[in-house]
Amino acid sequence: MSLVVYVAAVVLGLSGAVLFRRPRAGVRAVRNPLTVSTCAAIALGTLVFVCSAPLTLAAVNDLTGVPNFGAPLTYGMLSAYSCSLFILLINWRGGSRERIRRMVLCGIGAYGALIVAIVVLFTLADARTERLTDLDTYYANTPYMREMIVLYLAGHSVATIGLCAVGVKWGREVTGLLRTGLRLILIGSLLDVVGFQLTKYTAVVARWSGHDLDFLSTSVAPQMASLGALICSVGFVLPRLLPSVAAHWHSLRDLRTLGPLWSALRFASTAPPAPGSWWRLPRERLQWREVAIHDALLALAPYFDDRVRERALDSALRAGRSPDRARVVAEAAMLASAARHAAARARPLDAPSGYRLHATKVSTTNGLAELVELAQEFTESFRVGAAREDTVTATPDQTQGAP
Repeated sequence: MSLVVYVAAVVLGLSGAVLFRRPRAGVRAVRNPLTVSTCAAIALGTLVFVCSAPLTLAAVNDLTGVPNFGAPLTYGMLSAYSCSLFILLINWRGGSRERIRRMVLCGIGAYGALIVAIVVLFTLADARTERLTDLDTYYANTPYMREMIVLYLAGHSVATIGLCAVGVKWGREVTGLLRTGLRLILIGSLLDVVGFQLTKYTAVVARWSGHDLDFLSTSVAPQMASLGALICSVGFVLPRLLPSVAAHWHSLRDLRTLGPLWSALRFASTAPPAPGSWWRLPRERLQWREVAIHDALLALAPYFDDRVRERALDSALRAGRSPDRARVVAEAAMLASAARHAAARARPLDAPSGYRLHATKVSTTNGLAELVELAQEFTESFRVGAAREDTVTATPDQTQGAP
């Protein structure tokens, strides 16, 4: 069971680390109460799982010399986690700064008193027999321990049920990945309520009535709590992580598409060598390659020949290409011809074209899309291939490193 709990702790902890994956993002996050409360809840939830593992409980009991000392430690940590969920709810609901501050202080005061009560009740109880997995049911009828168990479960139930209620309400008001993430958090919280809390209550009440349903507390509850935590962690990180992953995936695809174009034009670029090495993120490598290609396009402008472009445009239109697509084909053909002559160290044209490639005239985002289209035609088009078929390859000393 310790392995399952530790795995849940690691995954939950990693989900919190994602929120601070960049130094600058971390600085901004510290100023955002919603992000701070979310990360605090994740961190405390991670500590709860670590503290509740039987191996951790045994180690804590041995270090302190107090049998079952790990119980108030774990329950106090769980109450702190419940308090963090309560504060998260307050920040989700929003409102005036003074109202949020007042409610946060009330929540901290209430759960702080709960933690003190847990410690006091444990001190008063007779719990000299160490129990690592079934403490709740073993001591369900023991004075003071009984009250301690009910208190920690009740405090946790109030916070998670409130989280579920707000999640259902807010889920109707948000869309997209935020709604998906919220639903996953809601599912994870419901698993906590039904799979952990309800099974614990059932097992304890069964002991009160003289029955034995300990397996619900010792086997079912930890597994369901771990599963709920894993689902919640996905819900926390999905809205933040997925857009970034998708952006880097698209950047990698565009980077590969621009590869052949860059290989053909790199001899003409005067851009400095690519910074860093292969491990740099695709978006950063793409930005450098885009700048380097634009530099090469400017260097090749004296070799642009309107006659090549017009012939390719005519041919593309006769072949049934749309006007926009025919323009890209024509630009690619003109660029290929210019690259061939520049690589052969031919003299620039006496009257070069004043034509500007469309990819160099539009905004940054659209410019990249235009550049990718140009690269596709430059690589794949038969007409461009015909214009390039006797291209002279640049010598090695004329090339620069590509990312």
